[in-house]
Amino acid sequence: MKILKKILIGLAAFIALLLIIALFIPKDYTVSVSTTINKPQKEVYEYVKLIKNQENYSVWVMEDTNIVMTYTGIDGTVGFLAQWKSEQMGEGEQQITKVDGERVDVALRFKGHGDEQKAATIVKAINENQTQVTNEFYGHTGYPFNIMCFVGKMFITDAQTKNMANLKAILEK
Repeated sequence: MKILKKILIGLAAFIALLLIIALFIPKDYTVSVSTTINKPQKEVYEYVKLIKNQENYSVWVMEDTNIVMTYTGIDGTVGFLAQWKSEQMGEGEQQITKVDGERVDVALRFKGHGDEQKAATIVKAINENQTQVTNEFYGHTGYPFNIMCFVGKMFITDAQTKNMANLKAILEK
């Protein structure tokens, strides 16, 4: 019985320590991944502003061959809505909130996860035949789950890196 009591006290102390640490970890974070594509800025932008094109390069979409995508509105314009239902990825939607010739902002909503997240694709000319594409994800995780932000950041960074490699391969083909 004394061993069980020590284990429970140790477990309670560990949980208390994690809760204290979470008080000092930011609840908001940004993941940013970039690549250079050897194509003119306008050509790259015209491709990435179309959410439907993500079916060709997004690891999240390509991972589930049974994913059901539904689109509402005019792709590449503010208000366009892409919804998904997936056994692996769950349910959610992304909606274009800004397009300006250099940047596409989207609002991301994941069913069952409450908060709206945001993401952006920024397309800047390096020179007339090279373009830097940056994907940014702006996350928010409430206390005490913010202690796990580093895991979410690693997962998102890995996926975004693969997305950028896929995008580069498609556009430079």
